[in-house]
Amino acid sequence: MPKMKTKSGAAKRFKVRAGGSVKRSQAFKRHILTKKTTKSKRQLRGTVGVHCSDVASVRAMMPYA
Repeated sequence: MPKMKTKSGAAKRFKVRAGGSVKRSQAFKRHILTKKTTKSKRQLRGTVGVHCSDVASVRAMMPYA
């Protein structure tokens, strides 16, 4: 059987942690930042985990992660 391909867009957006959970970066931090408050921009820093209802679809896109 041929190897399964990883979706390249998913590989750029998600990383699998050592414990098996999937991390992602925060959205809404790229542009149109002038109308957003300093507090909201500060809270969008860093990474968070993918929601449990979406983990299965992310894992299907990254079969070898």
